Amino acid sequence: MALALMGKKIGMTQIFSPNGEFLLPVTVVLVTPNIVSSIKNEEKDGYKALQLAFEDCKEKSLNKSEIQHLAKNNISAKRYLREIRNMEGYSVGDIVDSSIFNEGDKVKVTGTSKGKGFAGVIKRYHFSRGPMGHGSGYHRGVGSMGSIAANRVFKGKKLPGRMGNEQRTVGNLTIYKILQDKNIILIKGCVPGPKDGLLIIKKNA
Repeated sequence: MALALMGKKIGMTQIFSPNGEFLLPVTVVLVTPNIVSSIKNEEKDGYKALQLAFEDCKEKSLNKSEIQHLAKNNISAKRYLREIRNMEGYSVGDIVDSSIFNEGDKVKVTGTSKGKGFAGVIKRYHFSRGPMGHGSGYHRGVGSMGSIAANRVFKGKKLPGRMGNEQRTVGNLTIYKILQDKNIILIKGCVPGPKDGLLIIKKNA
């Protein structure tokens, strides 16, 4: 059974290891309690899932259908709604908080990576550059566009374009510490996304 929780990335810091020999980089994640706002089942929807609601907001930040959907189950306005597949054992209105995790658990974290705007192939795909001498006519270009006989550029050719702002998941991360009274989880290492970015923390099955 899957176990997951939504949170917000506060930032990164570092803490000493238990023996004090070295510093550990950790990501600080705010995980205020999530509320189960809907349940999907195989009979009606064709799959099993829980919909979690996270972070209070004003009603004017939501559209009419979102307000009605939450009000139907007596849930106040929430900014984020996300479905977690195969998460069972909860009813609508139940609270899901950091107690579902233990220190030392392995988790995978999903977030939206930082948007970096329009980028060339060297930054975007780590291409090698050409000679930088004055006589070279090729410095930071895309290189070969493919065979001349095709008379076209094939789909999938790596070219300059918008970089980042994509959903990314990092697996095999470790929960270093849980501060349940402050609704904070410290995860060893870094996770995708900017500060205040939405994260989904899912316990490895």
